[in-house]
Amino acid sequence: MSEPLIKVEDLHITYGSQLAVRRGKGVRAVRGVSFELHAGKTLGLVGESGCGKSTLIRSLFGLSPIVSGAVHAFGEDITGVPARKRRRFGGRMQMVFQDPYSALDPRMTVHEIVAEPLRITGKYVRSEVEDLLDRVGVSAEMAQRRPGEFSGGQRQRVGIARALALNPQVLVLDEPVSALDVSIQAQILNLLDDLQREFDLAYLFVSHDLSVVRHVADDVVVMNTGEFVERGTIDEVFNHPQHPYTQTLLASIPHVEIV
Repeated sequence: MSEPLIKVEDLHITYGSQLAVRRGKGVRAVRGVSFELHAGKTLGLVGESGCGKSTLIRSLFGLSPIVSGAVHAFGEDITGVPARKRRRFGGRMQMVFQDPYSALDPRMTVHEIVAEPLRITGKYVRSEVEDLLDRVGVSAEMAQRRPGEFSGGQRQRVGIARALALNPQVLVLDEPVSALDVSIQAQILNLLDDLQREFDLAYLFVSHDLSVVRHVADDVVVMNTGEFVERGTIDEVFNHPQHPYTQTLLASIPHVEIV
């Protein structure tokens, strides 16, 4: 297997004052977490609200207080490097947010929203923005509208197009379909699958919905109270869960079958 695009090793994240952290009295949000992301593969991150998923995601972008452990991205150690100093990565890791209603600037047209990161980096070409929007199912005519004129699924398509604007290798997908109707969820998941195949993208797919993760992921990690309590392929974890917490999660979802 090729070298991972993202590699996290024994990561510990603690919130609190510096004195509290030094004395071991801070809030331990993430404890001893390790994982890898490879091109063309999807890692599902599953856990209930408050388990540490968001904190872990933020650490990849330099937004969480790492106490120990390491984060490597594209062959470089970026542990502790703040977000504002990560320009050298040139957008190689991007985020797709949970809420398509609040993630887009309502004052901008859809074309302007997708073009913004390209303008900032001096790479804007109108035809490339139009091609990208067309690739996610947004026509040139629709691109002159503002987000308020779009449905939730259409807005999420725009968010995906914006995330792809700088040709990333990794997408972090934070509950990307949880705010959408079930029928629209399937359309967005199929789009993500097509894009992954076309661009050989690595996905970190974060969700509390086990049925969605089972559909999209190659491997899965289960997180509880800041730790990974189980990991494996989709078949291993869903068909033969070992940890009681995983078994409880699966048993609580009627449409997920445990074999």
